Amino acid sequence: MSIKSSPALVRAAGLIVASALALGAAGCAEDQSKGYVFSETALQQVAVGSSQEQVLVVLGTPSTTATLKGQVFYYISQKTHRPVAFMNPSITDQRVLAIFFDQNRKVEKIADYGMKDGRVFDFRNQVTPTAGQEQNFIEHMFKGLLSNDE
Repeated sequence: MSIKSSPALVRAAGLIVASALALGAAGCAEDQSKGYVFSETALQQVAVGSSQEQVLVVLGTPSTTATLKGQVFYYISQKTHRPVAFMNPSITDQRVLAIFFDQNRKVEKIADYGMKDGRVFDFRNQVTPTAGQEQNFIEHMFKGLLSNDE
């Protein structure tokens, strides 16, 4: 007795194989967070006028620091998504939390920079930073974050 393949059986087998491959590739998807991931409750504990020591206790060590008319702490984070294990990840979100200190080492300003419509935007104060030292430094950090080199 011989078994003959029917077109319906061949199609069903093809669908099963294609589904298995799709599920296997989807299972390799990866979301990753890099850098400093802060919580909103921690950030609420840091207010204008807080000491530099209090910021370090609440938020921890910054990703980097700078001196722009006083000291600035930068907490940098980035989220990426890789749809399949062998593909390059794409950036889904990136943020730079900046804590500005005055000459007395007290918090003078807090900014939460991210990208909006392709430009650096301060989500906390709802403004786009103006040109100058601060803007150039923030843009430079985002250009570094945009690279997919690991």
